[in-house]
Amino acid sequence: MSDLTPELLLHGYSMGVFPMSEGRHDPDIFWVDPRRRGILPLDGFHISRSLARGMRRTAHHVSINRDFAAVLDACADRPDTWINAEIRSLYLQLHQMGQAHSLEIWQDDTLVGGVYGVVLDAAFFGESMFSRRTDTSKMALAYLVDRLRAGGFQLFDTQFITPHLASLGAVEISRAAYRQRLHSALKNNGNFTVEVDQSDPQLVLQRITQTS
Repeated sequence: MSDLTPELLLHGYSMGVFPMSEGRHDPDIFWVDPRRRGILPLDGFHISRSLARGMRRTAHHVSINRDFAAVLDACADRPDTWINAEIRSLYLQLHQMGQAHSLEIWQDDTLVGGVYGVVLDAAFFGESMFSRRTDTSKMALAYLVDRLRAGGFQLFDTQFITPHLASLGAVEISRAAYRQRLHSALKNNGNFTVEVDQSDPQLVLQRITQTS
C-alpha cells in the first residue's frame, strides 16, 4: 500500500478496516478486515478484585495526550510489532489532527502504562497498549472506559480479542454485527477530551461498577 495519508487512514476506519504491517522493518502496509471482530462493551468492563485493589493501593496518576509519542513507542517496544516507521508517522499525524489520543499511567514522573487509539465520531478504535508495572495496562483500560463513557462514545473497537482483553469483558462479534455498530457510532459524537475527574481511583471504580 503506497501513498497512505492520514485522511485515507480515517476513511479506512470508517469502512471497518485498519492498517497493519508484518513487522517494524517491513515497509509494506496492508488493510485488515477480520471475520470476527473484538469489541469491549462500554457497559461490560470487568474489574477483578486484584485490579480494583491495585488501582486503590498503587500510587499513580493519569493523563491524556501528555506524551502520545512515548506511548506509541512503548507499544512498539517488543520483539514483534506491527508498528513500522510509516505507521508511526501516520499516527503521529493523526494525533496532531486531534484524531488519535493516548491515555497514560504514571508513577511519579515515570510512564508505566498506557493505551492509544483513533477517534471517529462516537467510535474509539483501540490500537495498542503497554505495561511496565503490574496491571498498568489494565488500569489504563479502566480509565479509558470511564473516559469513553463520559465522552458519549458508543463503540470501543479492540480489533482482535486476546485472553487479556477477554478477562476484562471483551467479546467477539461477527463482521456484519460490527459494521452495524460502527455505522451507528459514526452518526453520533464522542468527546475524548471531555472534562472528567479521574484523580480518585475509587470514584472511577464506582462509576464503572455502577453501570457494568
